[in-house]
Parts: sequence; structure tokens; C-alpha cells
Amino acid sequence: MRYLTDRKRAEGKGASGTGTEHHWYMSVSAVGLALMVPTFLFIFGRALGSGHDVVLATFAKPFPAILTGLVLVIGLQHFRRGAQMMIEDYARGSTRKILVISVITFSYFLMACGLFALAKIAL
Repeated sequence: MRYLTDRKRAEGKGASGTGTEHHWYMSVSAVGLALMVPTFLFIFGRALGSGHDVVLATFAKPFPAILTGLVLVIGLQHFRRGAQMMIEDYARGSTRKILVISVITFSYFLMACGLFALAKIAL
């Protein structure tokens, strides 16, 4: 027979059972974005004032294309989880459900549009 205290039974559970995972993902993705976004902004900024052909040539290279894809996917996943957490904290009832579904749908829609545009440019 195992003897478990209340504290031992509750450890790692949280209100939803995934609080630690969520916090860890948000911390890791924030550090990753803090490293990737300045590099992305440098590459994007150099291509911003250029002509169409220069922009196509810039994003046809593997490093800028992969970095842009990573920034899109990780950034929008970070946005989705942060916005969902905010909605869960401040909204109640069916409004909460509608807002969470809307944020998830919106983030995946933006991700799909961005990756499609990147694929059109890079290929």
C-alpha cells in the first residue's frame, strides 16, 4: 500500500493538468523567438526596399526561407497559446469557447497563408 499525501497527489497536476507543460513551452518558444526574430528582421529589412527580383532571390535561398518558415510557425503557435491562456483567464461560458475556437482557427489560417506564400516565393 502506498501512502500519498495531498501534496504528492497534486504535484504536477494544476487546474488543467498541463500547466507546467504550457509554461515550459511558452518559455522555450519565447527564447527561440528572441533569437530568431532579430535575424529574420535583418534579412527581411534588407529585402524590403528592393525590387521584386531581389526579394525572390533572397527568399529562394535555403536559410532565409527556413528561418521565415520557423518564425511563422513558432511565432503563431506562441501567439495561439498565449491568446488562448488570456481568453481562458478572462472570458466565461460560451463566449470563452467561441473566442478560443476563433483564435485557434485564425492562427492556423495565418500560418497556412504565410507558408503558402513562402512556398510560392521559395519554389
